[in-house]
Amino acid sequence: MKLLPGRMQVLGWLPDALVSVRGDDRGRALYLTFDDGPHGGCTPALLDLLRAYRACASFFLVGRNVERHPELVQRMVDEGHRLGNHSYTHPQFGRLSLAQQLEEIDVTDRLLARFDGVRRHRFRPPRGVFSLGLTAHFAARRRNLTYWSYNSMDYQRGDPVEFIARMRAAPPKAGEVILMHDDGDCAIRMLETLLGEWQAAGFQFCALPHARQTHAAPEQDVAVRSANPG
Repeated sequence: MKLLPGRMQVLGWLPDALVSVRGDDRGRALYLTFDDGPHGGCTPALLDLLRAYRACASFFLVGRNVERHPELVQRMVDEGHRLGNHSYTHPQFGRLSLAQQLEEIDVTDRLLARFDGVRRHRFRPPRGVFSLGLTAHFAARRRNLTYWSYNSMDYQRGDPVEFIARMRAAPPKAGEVILMHDDGDCAIRMLETLLGEWQAAGFQFCALPHARQTHAAPEQDVAVRSANPG
């Protein structure tokens, strides 16, 4: 279930200081991540499902969607999830100048800080596209790009039953960062089945740690809940 395994393998060779692909694999954690939200028609049901399993996740949010649905972003923070930066308009990053890319990132960081008090968030580039210029800029500021190690393929908008079968055939391992999306019901329908199975296999569902805050004010941390109900 890993998109473009050769490319992801190359990214995995890069130091975590530049590109983060996996989470901590010393325990039994899976790191659920959701791109493109918040979405008024999908996010409430997704949050309800995560709450039912006491699962914590990371949401890589689009800034203009944050402005449309601030109540959903506040709910994410209140329920123990972590916020990530997925740009302000979700543009084709490869067509933007470095200055335009940084503006997309900085505006969204400022928006998110209103909710969680964190000055600088993990950044996942739209469609996974990034430039050497952006990587060098981030590296100089001790900031990294956040990717994933396990792709659910939910963005293909296919039958969730087929995606579930594929994921059962090649299940995630401890420490996997799972890519899903919060702009449709596919991820919800998949997780309605898979969260219980993964939990029965002994996994916990955790949020990614906050980005390093170099020369930043102290941040307000967010608690990570246990995946065990009750």
